[in-house]
Formats: sequence, C-alpha cells, structure tokens
Amino acid sequence: MKRRIWNHIRKEIGLWSQAAPPGIVVLVLVILIRIAGGMQSGEWMLLDTMLRLRPVEKPDERVVIVGIDETDIEWVKQYPVPDQKIAELLTKLETYKPLAIGLDIFKNVPVEPGGKQLAQILQKNTNIIGIQKILPPGETSIPQTLPPERVGFIDLFNDEDSKNRRYLLFTTNPKNNQEDKYSLALHLVTKYLTVQGIELKTGKNDPNTIRFRDIELPRITPNFGGYVRVDDGGLSILMNFRNSYQPFHIVSLRDILNGQVDAKLLRDRIVLVGNRNMSAGDIFYTSALPNLKLNGQIYGIDYHAHVISQILSSVIDSRPMLHSWGDIGEYTWIFIWGFLPIILGRLTQSVWRNLLSVGVAGFCLFSCGYMMLWVWGIWIPLAPSLLILAVNGVGLSAFAFYQYDKFLRSQITERQNTIQHTFTVIHNGPLQTLAYGLKHLRAKDIPYTQLVGQFEKLDREIRDIGEFLKLEALTKEESLRLGSGLILELKRPLHDLLYEVYSSTLERKDFEHFKTLKVKIRNFEPIDDKYLSIEHKRGICLFLEEALCNVGKHAQGVKRVQASGVYSENKYNLSVKDNGSGIKSKIENKGTKYFKILAKQLGGEFRRESLSPRGTICELNWTPTKEF
Repeated sequence: MKRRIWNHIRKEIGLWSQAAPPGIVVLVLVILIRIAGGMQSGEWMLLDTMLRLRPVEKPDERVVIVGIDETDIEWVKQYPVPDQKIAELLTKLETYKPLAIGLDIFKNVPVEPGGKQLAQILQKNTNIIGIQKILPPGETSIPQTLPPERVGFIDLFNDEDSKNRRYLLFTTNPKNNQEDKYSLALHLVTKYLTVQGIELKTGKNDPNTIRFRDIELPRITPNFGGYVRVDDGGLSILMNFRNSYQPFHIVSLRDILNGQVDAKLLRDRIVLVGNRNMSAGDIFYTSALPNLKLNGQIYGIDYHAHVISQILSSVIDSRPMLHSWGDIGEYTWIFIWGFLPIILGRLTQSVWRNLLSVGVAGFCLFSCGYMMLWVWGIWIPLAPSLLILAVNGVGLSAFAFYQYDKFLRSQITERQNTIQHTFTVIHNGPLQTLAYGLKHLRAKDIPYTQLVGQFEKLDREIRDIGEFLKLEALTKEESLRLGSGLILELKRPLHDLLYEVYSSTLERKDFEHFKTLKVKIRNFEPIDDKYLSIEHKRGICLFLEEALCNVGKHAQGVKRVQASGVYSENKYNLSVKDNGSGIKSKIENKGTKYFKILAKQLGGEFRRESLSPRGTICELNWTPTKEF
C-alpha cells in the first residue's frame, strides 16, 4: 500500500515538474508586465465596469448644485455670466442659510457689470469658497477679494486613457514649496464637518494622510491598486462616484433668482455654484457612471460634488472609500489565481472540461472583485488574474498536462506492447522448441543427439531474440521477429507481410501437426494500409502467426488449413480455418486477450470458435477506411 502511494506521489511530482513550468512562466511574465505598468489600462477598465454595475444609491441631500446651463445663458443674454448676476445669485443663496458655498467659477478677472458688487459680497460672506488653478499649465491667480484660506484649487489629473479617476485633496504650493493648498472639495467638507464638531486631523495609521474622527482617507500611493508609479505630488484619493441617475439635487440660476426653490432644499447644505454647459469647457471624462446625459462626460462641478459626497458619506454614513491591499496582498492574490488554472489543468486534462471550469473560475473571480469593491471598497487586481486564468487555464497548462499525461500513457502503452510482443515472440519460438524437446525427452522416442540438437536450437533462439530486442531498442527501424526467426520490415504492404508470416510459420518443424497437412490454401487481398499504424500491422501479423501456431500445436489430425484476407461487407476479414480436432478448452489465454484488445483498437471484432463437424476458425475483422 505504501509503495503504491509513493509511486503515485513520484508520478505526480514528475507530472508537475514537466507540465507546470509553462504555467509558472506565464505567471511570472504577467507579474513582470504588471510591474512595468502594462496592465494599468485593463485594471482601469475593470474598475470602471465594477463601479458602473453597483446597485443604485439614493441621492445625497447634503450637496446641492446650482448649475448655470444653456437656458440660463439665453435668459441672461450674456456669456460669461456678468458679475452682477453672480452677486444676485450669491445674495439670494445666503437667505437660504447654507453651511458653505463653493463658487466653481474663476473670478480673478471681473466680468462687468457688477464687479464691485460681487467683490463686496465675496469679502462679506465668509462661507463662500472661491477657486484657482495652481498647477501648470494654465495657473490662475487668487481672486483679489478673497483671502488665500478661502480659495481652493480645482486641478485634476487624468489617467493615460484620458479618464478621470483621482482627486487631489491638498498639495504644496508649487510657487514656494512651503504653503499647503487645499482643494475646493476639501475646503467645503472641512467647513461642513466642523459645524458637526468633527475636526480635520493627521492620520494615525498613515501620518501622510488626513482623517475625520477615526476615518482615515486612503491616499493613492505610487503603486495603489492597478496604478504603477503614480505621483500626484500631494494627497489624492480614488473616486468612488455615487451611483445614481441623479445623485444630487440640481437647480438653475434662474430658479434661484426667481425664488422657485424650496428653502429646505438649501438650508444647512453645501451648495456648489458653477457652469453646467458645454460653452465653459469644464468637462471631465469617466466610464464609471451609467446614464450620463453626456456620454462618458461629467461636468466639473458634478465631479467636485461626487468628491464631497464620498468623503461625507464615509465619515457620517460609513460608506467605504476605495482603497487597496498594498503590494504584498495584491501579489499574493495574483499568485493564488495564477496557480489555480495550473491546478485546474491537472484536474481536468480536457479542453472542454477545462473551458467550463475556467469560465466558472473567471466568473467567480470577477464576482469576488465586484463584492470586495462594493461591500468593503477594496480594489483588488483582476486584470492580471484574468489574463493568467485565460492563458494558463484555457490553453497552456491544460494542454501541457494533457500532453505530458498522454506521453506517459503512451510510454506505458509502448511498454505493455513491448512486453506483449516479447512474450509472443518467446511463446511462438523458444517455448515451442522447449515444449517439443520436453515431450520427446519424457517419451524417450528420439536419439540423444537429436534431443541435444533441439536444446542447442533453443539456446540459439533465446540468444537471437535477445539480440533482436536489443537492436530494436537502439534503432528506429520498425520490425517484427517471428517465432521462426524471420524478421519482417513492417513498413512493407500488409498483404506481403501476411504472405511472409504464413509461409514462414508453416515451414516450422517444431509443430508436429503441420506434418499431417495435405492441403494449404492462402489468399491475402491487397489492402490500403495507410489507415493502419505500425503497431496495428505488428498486431495483425502476430494474430496470423498465433492462429497458425495454434493449428500446429492443437489441431490433431488436421489435413487442411486455409488462411485468407478478403473484403466482405465493407470489412477486411483475416481468418485461419482448419479441419483438425477443434477447440478443447474455453479458457482464454494471453494471446486471445491480446487479440481482443487489438480488435477493439481497430474498431472490429475477434472470434475463435469450433466448426461443425470438426475444425476451428480464428478470425479478425475491421473496417479498413476508419481513421485511427
């Protein structure tokens, strides 16, 4: 039992050592590609897809957008909208008592009329936050009417596919490298949470980030999730868009000025004022949101609103922000899914079964990534795992295991065929000589010198067989040694080989019943043997030799033997008939078992039975046009 277990273990080790390396090479190559940044596009696409597929969320009531649309521009009859109208808008908004107002319109240059009026309002109302750009290109100056602590930057970074997935919360002023600058969203969030008694503090677990209460904002590190060597020059977070057809209440400029807005909608809210029209060019790109009015495009003011909403939702509602495992966790995950298709390839070893198992595994992998993102906000690497699963699972590993297992099976089959062939050669040669000698030794009916000659012949036959098998193992020549000592080249036409087998076997002197033969009939029709392998031809020749030897050994009183190979009913029938004493035993010997296996391989039939009134037929038939 232990030996069988150890043999199985050794076989598995050998199988894995030969078939697994290609899959491991693919795993290593994919990891190297990921380290080099070649998997980023796939990771971003899968992230957007999973974000887009999340369940619909309720609108965030804490954020309201006052969007200046195309109809407002037609109503005002001037673009850019003059400072007078902006001043009227801000004055009206203050009457609704919002907690903070973000003015997402550049006001470093007055747009008359109304410049002085707007400047007074901006100076007077301390809950208004203005904007500027601080990063090149296109930097803008701070509005002169606003102090620096009430101005947030709105610089955004886009990825290599031109999509926006990150938001820079604060950074160092590039002009002096000393002053910390807050973004528009962070200014507004801080104002809102301060009123709630929640202060902005430095992170505990990560001192390079910020926190509100015990909620640390997960910053984007150089190798964050699917990103490779990313650097925003400050604290950036990954966008976790609110998945809703209308995530925020949106009102127009004319709605506010005409008093057509419910006061409850704006009281104690964060109000964002900005352009929601194509003329302003304040457009960003994302594939993470379904049902956008502008396909793949989102207004800048909406983008800022999503950032504000995700931070407030995380601090107040425990909605997860998006974070990642870090390098160790991510590459451990990739290694696990990298070895899974190799294991599947070992278990299935079938193209179709492997396709099914890999399909199920791929679905489970994507579902796992989706649930991790939706429930816990963890962005796990899917693109490299799916790629390895596809390459290793669908093709390489399964094929390698299948081919190597096929190779091992072919070796076993070849070894079994060699053993069977050796047994047949010995059985039809030396064993017959030995049986003949022993029979006369017991009967003492032949001279001593003749008996010695028989055993000398036996010695030569055994030595010849040994030399033949040794030569056959060293050469690629396909040959067959008959019990008579004749060596056949199996590449010759089958009917020629059958004639050689027939003639050589019936000339043997060690089968006493051949001496009584009076009639010998042979007829082997030519056959197109392109459908037969060398091993098939070997087995067919051995069948004929065995059938004829059985006549010489067992057909007592035989006077007639007929060997034929003819077509009948689209089959080739090879048979040996005699009129001897017939079959006396129904026990199947090794030869009979072997020829039944041969018949099965050929897709034909084997039979050996007595004839009436006397005699035996031994027949093998198969369809000669069948592909093997």
